[in-house]
Amino acid sequence: MSDTVHIVEVGPRDGLQNEKTPISVADRITFVEALIAAGLKAVEVGAFVSPKAIPQMVGSADVLRGVSHHTECELPVLVPNEKGYEASQAAGAKLIAVFAAASEGFSRANINCSIEESIERFRPVLARAKADGVRVRGYISTVLGCPYEGEIKPQAVVDVAKVLWDLGCYEISLGDTIGVGTPVKARQLLRAVAGHVPMANLAMHFHDTYGQALANLYAGMEEGCRVIDSAAGGLGGCPYAPGATGNVATEDVVYMLEGMGIATGVDMAKLVAATNVVSGLIGRLPVSRVAAALNAKKAAGKA
Repeated sequence: MSDTVHIVEVGPRDGLQNEKTPISVADRITFVEALIAAGLKAVEVGAFVSPKAIPQMVGSADVLRGVSHHTECELPVLVPNEKGYEASQAAGAKLIAVFAAASEGFSRANINCSIEESIERFRPVLARAKADGVRVRGYISTVLGCPYEGEIKPQAVVDVAKVLWDLGCYEISLGDTIGVGTPVKARQLLRAVAGHVPMANLAMHFHDTYGQALANLYAGMEEGCRVIDSAAGGLGGCPYAPGATGNVATEDVVYMLEGMGIATGVDMAKLVAATNVVSGLIGRLPVSRVAAALNAKKAAGKA
C-alpha cells in the first residue's frame, strides 16, 4: 500500500453539529487549535447553515476567522446554498463543501427537498466558487444504507457522484451516514464510483454504528482510496437514524495506519488530549477505543 493517507478531521463540524450540547465559539476554536497542534492538516471547522436548523454551528464565521492564520492547513466549511456561500466568503473561506444524498428519502427528511432540488440549490455555488478560485469538496450521504430506504444501490451513488464531479468538486466524500456498511459492500461501492470519478479524488466517510468502520476503511484502502474522514473521539451521529453512532474515531484510524507503517504525522497524546477536552464539554466519554484505552492506561499509571 501507499505510505500516504490524507486524514480530514470532521469533528468540529460533522461531529459537533449532531451533539445535543452546543459548544461556545471560544471552545470550538480551542478544539480546532488542539487538533491542528496534534498534527492534523485538514480540519473542517464549521457550517454556514440556518441557525434554527443547526444551532450548534452558530458562530462558524468567528471560528473560521479565529483559526484562519493556520495557512498550512485546509480549513473547509460546509455551505448548503448561495446565502451560505456568501457568508463563507465574508468570513474568508478558501475551501467549502456541499452535500447531497444518495437516498431520496433521506434527502427529504434531512433538507426537505429531493436530490435533484438539492443539487439545484448548490449548482450556482459551484459556479461562483469556480469564478472566485474557491475549492469545493462534495459530500454524498447514505451511500451504503438509509434509515428510510434500506440498502442503497451503488448506481444511485454513482449518479450523484458524476454530477458533483462534473460540476467541479475536486474531491467527493462517500458517507456511510448510518454506519451499516461492510467491507465487501464498501469495496464494491468504491469500484463502482471509481469508474466515473478517479479514485484519487474519492474520500471515505464511514460511521461506526455496527463496528465496521475500520474494516471498511481497510477494504477501501486496498482498492486504492487514500483519503479518510474521521472525527476525534468518534464525535457525531445521525439524528434521522436511531442508534447510529458517530464518525469513525480519528484516534482509531491513526492507530491502525501507524500500525500498518503509514506515517500520519499525528501526535497521539495531543490528539487524545484534544478529545478529552471536547468530551468534557459535551458531557460524555469518547467512543474511541484507542482514546479509552490510553486514558485508562494513563489513569492506572497514576494510581
